[in-house]
Amino acid sequence: MPASSQEATTAATILAPAAAPSRPAPPRETLTGDWGGLRTRLKQAGVTVRADYVSESFSAVDGGERRGTAYTQQLRGGLDFDMGKIAGWSGATLHLTFNDRRGIGISSDYIGNRLPVQEAAGGYYARLAEFSYEQSLLDGRLNLRLGYFAMGNDLGGMILGCNFVNAAFCAHPLSESGNSGWYNYPNARWGAAVRYRIRPDVAIRTGVYQVNPRLNEERAAWRPFTGGTTGMLMPLEVEYDPGILPGSRVLPGHYKLGVYYDTSRADRRGELGMLRGRYGIYALADQMILREGTGDRGLSIFAQFTANPPSSAQITRWYAAGLVKTGTFPGRDADTISLGIVHAQVNPRLRHAQADLATDALVEGYASLPSGETAIEASYGIQIARWLSVRPDVQYILDPGAFAYRRTPDALALGGQIKMQF
Repeated sequence: MPASSQEATTAATILAPAAAPSRPAPPRETLTGDWGGLRTRLKQAGVTVRADYVSESFSAVDGGERRGTAYTQQLRGGLDFDMGKIAGWSGATLHLTFNDRRGIGISSDYIGNRLPVQEAAGGYYARLAEFSYEQSLLDGRLNLRLGYFAMGNDLGGMILGCNFVNAAFCAHPLSESGNSGWYNYPNARWGAAVRYRIRPDVAIRTGVYQVNPRLNEERAAWRPFTGGTTGMLMPLEVEYDPGILPGSRVLPGHYKLGVYYDTSRADRRGELGMLRGRYGIYALADQMILREGTGDRGLSIFAQFTANPPSSAQITRWYAAGLVKTGTFPGRDADTISLGIVHAQVNPRLRHAQADLATDALVEGYASLPSGETAIEASYGIQIARWLSVRPDVQYILDPGAFAYRRTPDALALGGQIKMQF
């Protein structure tokens, strides 16, 4: 090669921009990954595949009815169809979800308490959990959902509460579903839900939902048209979300105030006769009070209160409070430390009625029956990967026999929870 050509080649090599360094692959969001690109292609075509697993293992080590160990698990899978991509229906989505639970409840089989130590306990069978149509309108301000789904997916819950394992914290006050036709996941009913954002940080939710107790039975797991409708439930909820606006310097929080009315006829509590209509009110709040840096690290507090009339309710008052610390040690930005306490008050009419029926066994009568059950929980959530978390957990149950109208020794349960995204 002539010298001039060699010099030109050398100069071109020096002046050429250096090859961009290869970017590290993004963290895997799911255990099974992208399936060789198939998952991404499906999403681009309008089909999102989702699946997750939860297991909760606990030992009753002291108190309660007896000692022992129990395990529950939940497998959930589903598909979301973006009808805008599939059929040109802008803002429309179809949801299909299946749920399967297996195991034994530590509360039902060992401790004997009302506030389930395991959130995934109960309903140990496979079922259809959702088949619904969702429509977003007015640039997302208005959202409509029609079909067969869990009312509690949209109303009366606190996401922060799922940093705990006990079902009393994650994710709805049990007084809502225990006192009326209110129902939470995985139980589904036919209904119509409406959400409207008055402004970005204020939303109103309402709807009309079927009340059908038979749909909680295993024989109706795949029969959404099973008869047995007793009425309809109509909720109204207002939510305020400070700090939701992009760039806001306000610390994030969620404040919910709600009321609901169930038109069903039901037995009066502690009295003879029937009543038409059951109702309740609730107030839920969580607020970050300390932020570390600009991310999610910080300390949040929460509180819950519900009230239900003694004529129709098993739980007349509900109180809960606690704190969640997100970000623990250096480099553990997604780990959490959670501490909470919840108290469910037994309807005094039910206690009086039970005392009257068991006068011979209860020397002190009404006064000898616990007024309610209290659960105290502490947990540490370890985010091992984006798709895997492990939560060691300890719970102490005071008066676990309150809703069975008997004195039972306070119980201590030790265990943990595992969550995986497939």
